[in-house]
Amino acid sequence: MKRLACALLGVALIGSVALSACSSSGNTTGQLKPDSDAGAGQSSSDASSGQSGVLSSFSATDLDGNTVDQSIFSDYDLTMVNVWATFCGPCINEMPDLGALAQEYADKKVQIIGLVSDALNTDGTISDEQVETAREIVSETGANYTHLLPSEDLFGVLAQISAVPTTFFVDREGAQVGSAIVSAQSKDQWVQTIDQMLTEVQG
Repeated sequence: MKRLACALLGVALIGSVALSACSSSGNTTGQLKPDSDAGAGQSSSDASSGQSGVLSSFSATDLDGNTVDQSIFSDYDLTMVNVWATFCGPCINEMPDLGALAQEYADKKVQIIGLVSDALNTDGTISDEQVETAREIVSETGANYTHLLPSEDLFGVLAQISAVPTTFFVDREGAQVGSAIVSAQSKDQWVQTIDQMLTEVQG
């Protein structure tokens, strides 16, 4: 709880650099642009041509140290990937709604996963302190879905993130569906977005 309070307080203290990387207003959308040099694959527009998707091949660990790869998508028509940071107030504020949505959509072949963008030390190793902070935030907000930690395979995706929260959707193959959303949204807004994306992949 103390770490969560510090994380929330950090939003006010982190300064202009962090604030520029944390978006809470508006409804900015954008397409994740794959970085072929980083092995990030191709966007959803390339899925029909047989090229790999933005998350079609990766390996990472979750907050509990479990190994996760692209097979996490195979049982779901749609996966919502929410990139967040422990210092980001808007990220944390929307997580209770995301936790509720994860449960509500579980039987509709939709899942939500998080990607903790600020869990690395300066040398590129996983920060145990940041992982613990992230765990406490997840526990406090009820966002009890899988949260991934940055790995080398995910650096190409993270390099395309200019602000948090950034949320994008992928299909069973890890190919992007629609455009990324660079802002927090209300639960009702997410319902509309998820339903639209689900129609696109199931249609």
